[in-house]
Amino acid sequence: MGYRVAVVGATGTVGREMLNILHERLFPVTEVIALASKRSQGREVSFGDKNLKVQVLDNFNFTGMDFALFSAGSTIAAKFAPIAAAQGCIVIDNSSHFRMDPDVPLIVPEVNPQDVAGYTRKNIIANPNCSTVQLVVALKPLHDAAVIKRVVVSTYQSTSGAGNGGMDELFTQTKGIFVNDSPTPSNFTKQIAFNVIPHIDVFLDDRYTKEEWKMMVETKKIVDPKIKLTATCVRVPTFVGHAESVNIEFENELSADQAREILREAPGILVVDNPEENGYVTPVECVGDFATFISRIRDDATVDYGINLWCVSDNLRKGAALNTVQIAELVAREYLKKAA
Repeated sequence: MGYRVAVVGATGTVGREMLNILHERLFPVTEVIALASKRSQGREVSFGDKNLKVQVLDNFNFTGMDFALFSAGSTIAAKFAPIAAAQGCIVIDNSSHFRMDPDVPLIVPEVNPQDVAGYTRKNIIANPNCSTVQLVVALKPLHDAAVIKRVVVSTYQSTSGAGNGGMDELFTQTKGIFVNDSPTPSNFTKQIAFNVIPHIDVFLDDRYTKEEWKMMVETKKIVDPKIKLTATCVRVPTFVGHAESVNIEFENELSADQAREILREAPGILVVDNPEENGYVTPVECVGDFATFISRIRDDATVDYGINLWCVSDNLRKGAALNTVQIAELVAREYLKKAA
């Protein structure tokens, strides 16, 4: 036996990746349904060697569906996720809408799998922000070993974090610059080609952006509310793959060598860390991979107990679609157990 799964936002970048990963990981399905807005009705999306015709979300009845994987933004999630949940479907949502709801678990399976039990309160589980996911996968085993006091993180986030439009804008501007076309920002606030933009999402009253705020509050909810975290989130001219420069201060002694060995044994992490050419991983090298890659692990001599590291992951996979499917696997394995 298997599960009936609906993918909401199936024509988007993350929605298509969800379908790919469901197939790649052999998630036990008896039926997969692709849902999107009316303008996508009748389009086809791939699921393995099959093509699925996109159905309209507006009037879809989720009764009898086991899972609904949402990747359609906060407005759509706010309206339709509770409907699907009320009809008995377990919702796993990629938007920010439910993340800080105390009755909705915010889950990274390698980090806080025990918290998923709370899904029964609303039948909804939240997937964290893409930049948060890869960060907490790295932080959790180190926190268990030496207790993290403070984290300072700077992100280098690819244009795919802004969807298809963001990637298209980078491509169009890059091509245009070579023929002397003036780059016109549309998805981003400033030119993205051959540039970096220290501005992701809206500015808040404290001058942080909402993207930076998400990293702060989500890390506290997932790992430990006592962790102090400050972030600067930057959009960079790459297509896929987020990178982060992370400085960590601990309450207890932990050397870079010890951290390296801990991370080598941690789930979901691959350590590639040699002080030489090719001894580290860059975003272009992580594309299509399930792992979170850690490089450049070194002691921070400015504090008593501190290290620096470089963290890279495919934001469309571990940062979104893969984590969503892993949550579904966790729920299926521990709570539903329908499949043999």
